[in-house]
Amino acid sequence: MSLTILLVLANHVQVMKITTPANAQIVHSGAACNVKDDNISERIYTIKEGDTLVLQCIVKGHPRPQIRWTKTAGSASDKFQETSIYNETLRIEGIQRVQGGRYYCKADNGVGVAAIKSIRVDVQYLDTPVLTVHQTISDVRGSYYQEKTVFLRCTVNSNPPARFIWKRGSMLIEQSKDNGVDIYEPLYTQGETKVLKLKNLRPKDFADYTCQVSVRNVCNIEDKSVTFRLTNATTPPMIRLSMNDTVVVDPGQDVLLTCEVTAGFPLPTVLWSRYPGPLPLSAQVRGPTLILRAVTPSDAGFYNCTAVNNVGNPARKNVNVVVRTMGNLTFQITPDSNKDSETIQMGRDLKLSCHVDATPQDKVNYTWYKNSAPVFNSDSLILLRSDPDMAPGTSSLEIVDMKFRDLATYSCVANFPGSRVPELRVDVNISQNSVSPPVLSVPPGGQVVNVQEGGNADLVCLVVDGKPRPPILWSRTEKDLLMASGQTMVETPDGRLRLKNVSRDMMGLYRCQTAPYNGLNIKRREAQVQLNVLYPPILDPVFQDMRSRNYQMVTLRCTVLRSNPPRLTDIRWFRNGDSIRMPMPDLKETPELKFKLEPTNNGSYECRVSNSAGTSTCTFNVSAQPYNAEFYFDTPNPVRILKGNNYSYILQWTQKDPEATDRIIGYWINLSQLNQRNTFTSKHSDPEKGVLLSHTISDLRIPLSYEVRLAPITTYSTGDYISRIIQYSERKNHVCGFEDERICGFTQDRSDVFDWTRQNHLTQNPKRSVNTGPETDRSGTKEGYYMYIEASRPRVQGDKARLLSPLFNVTSVRGPKGSGRVPYCVSFYYHMKGKHIGALNVLLRVRSIASVDTVQWTRSGHQGPDWKKAFFDISPSGPFQIVFEGIRGPKYEGDIAIDDVSITIGKCKQGNTVASAGKTGKIDSSLSGET
Repeated sequence: MSLTILLVLANHVQVMKITTPANAQIVHSGAACNVKDDNISERIYTIKEGDTLVLQCIVKGHPRPQIRWTKTAGSASDKFQETSIYNETLRIEGIQRVQGGRYYCKADNGVGVAAIKSIRVDVQYLDTPVLTVHQTISDVRGSYYQEKTVFLRCTVNSNPPARFIWKRGSMLIEQSKDNGVDIYEPLYTQGETKVLKLKNLRPKDFADYTCQVSVRNVCNIEDKSVTFRLTNATTPPMIRLSMNDTVVVDPGQDVLLTCEVTAGFPLPTVLWSRYPGPLPLSAQVRGPTLILRAVTPSDAGFYNCTAVNNVGNPARKNVNVVVRTMGNLTFQITPDSNKDSETIQMGRDLKLSCHVDATPQDKVNYTWYKNSAPVFNSDSLILLRSDPDMAPGTSSLEIVDMKFRDLATYSCVANFPGSRVPELRVDVNISQNSVSPPVLSVPPGGQVVNVQEGGNADLVCLVVDGKPRPPILWSRTEKDLLMASGQTMVETPDGRLRLKNVSRDMMGLYRCQTAPYNGLNIKRREAQVQLNVLYPPILDPVFQDMRSRNYQMVTLRCTVLRSNPPRLTDIRWFRNGDSIRMPMPDLKETPELKFKLEPTNNGSYECRVSNSAGTSTCTFNVSAQPYNAEFYFDTPNPVRILKGNNYSYILQWTQKDPEATDRIIGYWINLSQLNQRNTFTSKHSDPEKGVLLSHTISDLRIPLSYEVRLAPITTYSTGDYISRIIQYSERKNHVCGFEDERICGFTQDRSDVFDWTRQNHLTQNPKRSVNTGPETDRSGTKEGYYMYIEASRPRVQGDKARLLSPLFNVTSVRGPKGSGRVPYCVSFYYHMKGKHIGALNVLLRVRSIASVDTVQWTRSGHQGPDWKKAFFDISPSGPFQIVFEGIRGPKYEGDIAIDDVSITIGKCKQGNTVASAGKTGKIDSSLSGET
């Protein structure tokens, strides 16, 4: 069936001002162990590590708020800190301990101040404990005898703090019953630690020792333990290496590192690791031996051998594996620096320098040749194996008081003696014509390079004269800017810097300069090149939706924010793709189009602005079509009426900015089910901004669901449709013992001060107030759950917590004696023990356009140490909820609890029994309404 309704505007419609600021509340629906309030007025969500965290941010307000999740107080590496999640539900599968912390839900709808709620997620875990043994031997009474003391240290990481139990064999160790032991917690330890001290070791002390840790089954985390056998042979590990501390090898060689265990009982376990980074993928560990096959330079690093048997401290040895490498070989020609010379001159000194980038740098051997003959130290030729005036690892040959006989070809050869790494060689020709200072030049027209954004560019800086010609180094003139490669400087052998896919942030001034190597080591020559990136105009707005009344003037304005080149070449306006004829606009003014909006000229308008680099567009959707309506999402569930097997639904919505367009005269409502269509009309009034409109849709069939679509209508046009689904649901019986963590669909009220907490005996705070609150649930079992309010700080007198039942739809079945209202029986158990008990109220909340609460049952003050039962009848006039309202008394001994809540159709009967929701225990009741 599809039903279309035309709502015509009139003055008798029921309206209500409904624009309200956002309100938020965080509830959980994941694998929570417990949710409670702590002493700093925030909720704590306790969850087991590895379970699924599900937090829902329930919001209220109209228009519907946007929701954003953020997190603080977690690990700095936690990616969620850097990312905002825009969703009502936050879900984290397999939560880890580092993801604990404070989560914030922010709801904002632009009305008033945004609502922010927080909840602290406490991730519970228990690692396997680690047990280590330490021993000391001390002289007593002047070395007449020695006393051996053994310390068994048990360490574990857990949340909450773990409880430790020590056993010798299967017997529990109690310090009060054994003078030979001492159990204590040491200071300044990482994690939680307990030490078992065995004083003056006795024969019976040689036994199996077990350290058992427990978090008291919180979140169903089982206890864990570790066992160690102490004997008179127990000793810490000792190791030695079969090689030197530093191993230097050629690439491609195999390396065997052996770590021999020389002492230790129990037999130590040998572990190999590497710093930095993990072991290479090709590494093989065979017992105490580590094998590195065909090493490469990336395999270099410190390899660590660690022997562990949990006695004393682990034994450690390090091996530094160095893989020989030899990279770029460069030379420098330095004229007589004492004379500020830049050329070779007879009678003056000259230095030739040679440097190779190698590993290890200090193992490189340099050999100098003159015309292929080895050079030896003499009065005129001085060899410096490591020149202190140059970079470390640089060899120099100084020519003193240069003569014609010194004009020759000099060669520098770098190698690793005894290595298979190939040697490197560089030749330098020294003659009066072979060495001259470089001249750096930018080609004509190359001082400014223009390039289209996204294109490629070549910046050119040439050495037009000079021998030998050095490479050219490029950098940005602004010191904080990097090159496109991310480096501060880029070397080019020919002086051409090639830039690809140029972006506007690469625009600016570039510096080119001669390198101080592979040429004369003199003052650097430098020049500059300007890179100018051309891009089309950047416009605002890129897109704008404009609504207006027909026959009113509309102004479209397209602002040029920036452009390169800044000079515009053309401005054109289009409507629906067709050019608009108009006088040539002033290219120096902001593009603007003014016209009177009519039904015939609604449409898409474009302003196309061009410069020599390209064209950009501002797009305007200009229309007299009204804005969409927005459904009021807090509308109650469908209301079932008495006529036949039908129900009705109150559809509610608001109209966005109704004054922006022509007067809205009505609304189309299309109701669809089984693709059948019908049409009828209904009258309404002019919508106003922030005013709630409503329409009752009748004769809906139970239990069918419907899609309803709604669109505003003006004299000239119809707005876009919005849609929602109407689903009928009815609860006849509801029994809840709060055993399920979803608490049977009960929810916390968003408008109260604090929340009810789900708890059982096993999850009670051990530091809680002992003179208030129940020990167990109503059935007396430690595992059974109940709901309670915590009266401790920060609660103050009069603070209220409200727990809402699921929404019940009224039924068409008639009540007794022809009554049109159906009776329901509400029964529950309550616990009100404590000298500071406030009050417990049970209210009936009937849902309509506005909700109405009426008190149906109340108790205040101390009611004794036992659970008591109460029940009463209600006959609601519409959809309803039961509200349990706990009010805090004057001080902290005022916890109130409820359990086994039942809401069923029909009046309460004598002997009324509340199903115990999976619990045991007989329930007695009477017509008095309380037992």
